[in-house]
Amino acid sequence: MSGNMPRGTIRLEDIEISMMRYLRKVVTDRDIEKFSEISTVHNPVHLDDNYANDTIFEGRIAHGMLTAGLISAVIGEQLPGHGKVYLSQSLKFLGPVRPGNRVAAEVEVTNIALSKRLVSM
Repeated sequence: MSGNMPRGTIRLEDIEISMMRYLRKVVTDRDIEKFSEISTVHNPVHLDDNYANDTIFEGRIAHGMLTAGLISAVIGEQLPGHGKVYLSQSLKFLGPVRPGNRVAAEVEVTNIALSKRLVSM
């Protein structure tokens, strides 16, 4: 996961509007296989080259939630996530992620409500 911000959380009081944190990762075959096992999602579009080649994706793809989970990694490891500030997220998948693709999860602080100890991202 080269190029990532330093690990560890910061204090809620140190968060500022427009603060950004990110994670970059190359998605591997092993990632897809492990996610399939853990999630119990064994759709062949993720696991079977022959099957996936005949789909609209024209090849195997990673699970959408595998890539979406990287957002949780950014919040939980680089911001004071730990269930105190992470209330929701909205996702828009721009295209399929294939084994070997490098993905980036970026989080930007858009709102702070210290009285409620909440941060919107």
